[in-house]
Amino acid sequence: MLLWTFLAVAAATVVYAIVVYNGLVHMRQMANEAWSGIDVQLKRRSDLVPNLVDSVKGYAAHERSVLEDVTQKRGAASALPQGEVAARAQAEGALSTALGRLFALAENYPDLKASANFLALQQQLSALEDELQMARRYYNGAVRNLNVLVQSFPSNLIAGLFDFGPREYFELSDAGEGAVPRVDLAPAPR
Repeated sequence: MLLWTFLAVAAATVVYAIVVYNGLVHMRQMANEAWSGIDVQLKRRSDLVPNLVDSVKGYAAHERSVLEDVTQKRGAASALPQGEVAARAQAEGALSTALGRLFALAENYPDLKASANFLALQQQLSALEDELQMARRYYNGAVRNLNVLVQSFPSNLIAGLFDFGPREYFELSDAGEGAVPRVDLAPAPR
């Protein structure tokens, strides 16, 4: 009888370990998928930046420092490896700040603000920022679920045994960096 009890406990332990392991794998894949969503949105935004810079160049050629700053920040953000979540968040936050300065610069050029191309690019960027915010929220939720499972007892025993570790959240260093730049595109009163 004692042998059967021991075998039943051992079998239950093995089944529990398998269920927890599969849950950890599932959560890790959810976090990977979520990061992929952020990466796609960041790539789309990065691809839009040169068009914005080119659109503004024709109107504000003497504002070279702002245009170069946006281009430099885009390059820095694009150059980071995909897995560097904290560094990528910081670089993308700096790019958002530079884009905000670019849109603020556009306020000084009424013809630029009225340009159909610039308006379309600004609308695309605004839509991308909304999608990026949703992707960030999804990623952070997936990371939260994974981290809870990795750090909770007794699943942390299985996580440690199979080298599952917590993930970093995708957070901007300054909450203002994530704000979509607001630009008044109404024609200036004459």
